[in-house]
Amino acid sequence: RYPVHLGHPAWGTFPREAEAGTLARRLQRAGYATAIAGKWQLTLLGREPDHPHRLGFDTYCLFGWHEGPRYHQPWIWQDGRRREDVADRYGPDVYVEFLIDFMKRHREGPFFAFYSMALCHAVSDDFQPAPPYGPKGRYENFAEMMAAMDERVGRLVEAVDRLGLAERTLIFFLTDNGSPRSVYVRHENGRFQSEKVVSRWRGQLIPGGKGTVTDWGIRVPGIARWPGRIASGSRSGALIDLSDLLPTFCELAGVPVAAAEGLDGRSFAGLLQGGQDPGREWVFSQSKPNLWCLRTREWKLRSDGTLWRIPGEADTETRVEPAEAGPEAVQVRAKLEAIRARLFGP
Repeated sequence: RYPVHLGHPAWGTFPREAEAGTLARRLQRAGYATAIAGKWQLTLLGREPDHPHRLGFDTYCLFGWHEGPRYHQPWIWQDGRRREDVADRYGPDVYVEFLIDFMKRHREGPFFAFYSMALCHAVSDDFQPAPPYGPKGRYENFAEMMAAMDERVGRLVEAVDRLGLAERTLIFFLTDNGSPRSVYVRHENGRFQSEKVVSRWRGQLIPGGKGTVTDWGIRVPGIARWPGRIASGSRSGALIDLSDLLPTFCELAGVPVAAAEGLDGRSFAGLLQGGQDPGREWVFSQSKPNLWCLRTREWKLRSDGTLWRIPGEADTETRVEPAEAGPEAVQVRAKLEAIRARLFGP
């Protein structure tokens, strides 16, 4: 469900009354073994070590968000206990090894393995002492973290193949926001030093858009792999947002979702297997209670009331000034404002 329909939970929290409806809990009740590794930003694990279990994960291996490092000399909690054997390890290696072991132990039955990656993210800056450097004598920059992420995702894919699970395992890769504007690369004299993050796309240099409602902040990769079920190299221009994941995975697992629950998402299970576009006309993205957008294929209404046009696969979005809005823009605005009213209320 969208945050607006959960009462805009504060950062680092999750509504207690919604715990029974998580994807992991639903799959767990259906007989799936469930595991998560990497990042957990819903509470402090030192305060609530049972929290991942309450939300449906049989087992977990997660770094202590805002408690200690995620990369080098990682501060890792595993099923309620601090791991004392990882001081010389690189956190992402620990998370991947944990998930591979989980898949080995549960390869005869259904499982749900959630790799909530620590990569690619700047080190935390709100605890002392500052996180330690890695072997480079500084923090990894964004390009280096991307390469590290790619390698570890590759290890998981190779493990699925090696275990003979490829044809009955859906691997779905995505992220929840665009790249950041900068990441920390050093900590000297009590201060963090940053390096800008710029990507090259279609010959352009694109600054990071995380925390914005530009397409650089909200339009992200969605990559699915399922040999024998998803055609290799196939592509889709369907509109999908994160609320669609729960109904999609539940449908694929044969877990019913009652219409009376009023979920915001809709399943795209058919699309994954070569079927039709699920028919979404718009998607919703929200970073903060007052920072959001509604996006169709060619238009975007932002929380500040501005309307933007995104013509097809164009590289930029263009603001439509009220004085220059033609009949189509006026009609689109009215439609998106009506959707906004349904989401947020009058």
